[in-house]
Amino acid sequence: MNLVLRRVFAMVPALIGVVVCIFVLTRVLPGDPARTLAGDQADPSVVAKIRTEMGLDKPLHVQLVQYFSDLLHGNLGYAWHTGHSVASDFASRLPATVELALVALVIALLAGVPLGVVSATRRDRPVDHAGRVFSLLGASMPLFWLGLMVIVVFYNKLGWAPAPLGRVSEGVHPPTHITGLYILDSLMTGDLVALRSSLSHIIWPALCLATGSTAIIARMTRSAMLEVIGQDYVRTAVSKGLKPSVVTLKHALRNAAPVIVTISGLQFGQLMGGAVITETVFTWPGIGSYVVQSVLATDYAPVQAFTLVAAVVYLAANLLVDLVNARLDPRIADA
Repeated sequence: MNLVLRRVFAMVPALIGVVVCIFVLTRVLPGDPARTLAGDQADPSVVAKIRTEMGLDKPLHVQLVQYFSDLLHGNLGYAWHTGHSVASDFASRLPATVELALVALVIALLAGVPLGVVSATRRDRPVDHAGRVFSLLGASMPLFWLGLMVIVVFYNKLGWAPAPLGRVSEGVHPPTHITGLYILDSLMTGDLVALRSSLSHIIWPALCLATGSTAIIARMTRSAMLEVIGQDYVRTAVSKGLKPSVVTLKHALRNAAPVIVTISGLQFGQLMGGAVITETVFTWPGIGSYVVQSVLATDYAPVQAFTLVAAVVYLAANLLVDLVNARLDPRIADA
């Protein structure tokens, strides 16, 4: 409990700093939200009236104080380009982004951890060289290019992928809303048609989004495993004649787990941020594409809210990582 309280209190200054930084940055960016909303041909008096309604006519420090006050009351602002509150827009779009990030993280763990373990246990062999090449290419490959290539090859040329136009195919009704996560809702309601359609639509953007994280997890798993394999207790286990699989899984991988958990938690926050590009390429109706539309419309509130949510996700992921690592290694909790 003390660990949780310390981490939660440490989050407060970080969140305040994020709010101040993004508030200032959005105000110094070029463009006038009032002019964008009113149109280029609008009368200056109309633009001035809109600026007053949006509160942009007030001094910057007054706007900042008002923004903090709104946040404390749970008000994330108003999205002028959609005509809805930011909170309501996020409530309808956030589950799509969370589902995409979770599926991508599962793919990255299922592929990255075994690849890192195999590379470490077969060091300097062909499989290790192949794994390192993949890690290099995967970590450096641009998401937008990879997404476009997937659409061109697997949808346009081969016809394996469905049209990148949403979370389910046209004519398929979404599952009954429970959590907003289509896969989970489909399983909970037994809607197999929606489940198949959801899986076929999410797998391709999730694979693209997971490529970089898979490469990073594989590389960090390999490094952690190599460090553990060189320890005395692992060599002792080998000298006792234990099976290689037992040594790898019970002694080496278990002690390398804190590193894997840490990088996985950080990657989840990275996946939430990387969803901006992936959602735009695949027309995925999440908060990433929503924020892109907000930037183009010079709409401050959604951009500020997205940054705040991303910061909270990063901090919450770090807190969860600390708790899991404390369970895996009691020395961390004692420290």
